[in-house]
Amino acid sequence: MKLNPLYTVLLAAGMSALISTTALAGSKKLMTVKAAKVTAERAIIESVIGMKIRSTEHVQNMVGQDYRIQAKTMSAIKGINYEDIVYDKQKDIAKVVATIKVGKVSNIVGRNVDYGTMIIKRVGFATSTPSNAGPLRALRAAELDAYSELGKKIVGFKLKSKTSVENFILKNDEIQTKMMAAIYGAQLVSYRWDEDGDAYVTLRLAVSQVEDVLRQRLDYQGQYIEVEGSGAQEDDFTAAKNETSGNDDFTRSSSTVREGSLGIPVNNTPKPVIEGKGLEESPSYDQGGAYNLQ
Repeated sequence: MKLNPLYTVLLAAGMSALISTTALAGSKKLMTVKAAKVTAERAIIESVIGMKIRSTEHVQNMVGQDYRIQAKTMSAIKGINYEDIVYDKQKDIAKVVATIKVGKVSNIVGRNVDYGTMIIKRVGFATSTPSNAGPLRALRAAELDAYSELGKKIVGFKLKSKTSVENFILKNDEIQTKMMAAIYGAQLVSYRWDEDGDAYVTLRLAVSQVEDVLRQRLDYQGQYIEVEGSGAQEDDFTAAKNETSGNDDFTRSSSTVREGSLGIPVNNTPKPVIEGKGLEESPSYDQGGAYNLQ
């Protein structure tokens, strides 16, 4: 069968365009956006279901020795939607805002929680280029630091101190703190990077009834508790500690972020949308809280 010459020309042109488009359509952007969706999903779960968090601090002879945070969460969830998906091609960084309309859920410690008709929004960042991940890791560290500060403020913490003085000279002074808590319902108020590239995250919790370190019930009557956490891109603290030993194995990142230097917003203040009855109108509405796990 003979093909029409015009049809042959159009077919050839179409195949050429398809091949050209296929050659240009890489997967890096898709992978970056997908990863940002996953980090936003985790943020949603941490807000709605909650997380278990543990932090320890160690100061010896007025010198900071160690600060560690461990956190985990796990849940099955559905109904998450995505909006405001932005991709910075130059830096290969994506930002995704995830939302979910929540009702009654079982939180991280198995307590039934009724969020009413609140719509919770959380943001997620990601990249497919490891050298560009420094500011995003700093932001996550700042977020966990903020969660730790919430835990210390609400459920309290344990402090152990030991000091010795000989002949009017301080010989040894040691401070250790420990906090273990389960936190749910935290809202993201803002996030930012400063001119040095350090990240800062502000979290807010509307607390009705929580249990403090003495296992006493405290009634905050819906007042907001707000804290700011911070995170860094480079571990120059470990570098300073290892100067004498020559051990310099900390992780470095060549990527830096300054205020306004990204092609995507770096200073955002997402606000939760509340529809229907609010906390003041419905005393049974449980918007957030924390549990002492020590």
